[in-house]
Amino acid sequence: MIESCSQSVIDASLKNLNKDSGSLWCIKEGKLYREFKFPDFVLAFGFMTKVAILAEKANHHPEWSNVYNSVVINLTTHEAGGISKRDFELAQEISKLI
Repeated sequence: MIESCSQSVIDASLKNLNKDSGSLWCIKEGKLYREFKFPDFVLAFGFMTKVAILAEKANHHPEWSNVYNSVVINLTTHEAGGISKRDFELAQEISKLI
């Protein structure tokens, strides 16, 4: 069974996730959140395609949306009832795409 992270683990994991890129990922409405901006729709959609492949391999799928050049990603582990290690692992892989 996957368990949600404690607040101290979330804080430490978020700090580690953002260590090389500033505070880009944050906690919003109880989920790991980030918004990505691209020069145009094609690049935004290409990014989403790459994320979809990562998510499928991890069997962990984001809640996300796309409007033109913007992609919003929310990560949470529904079966754990909150943010888990899996969310931070996927966020780390997503960050490597940029």
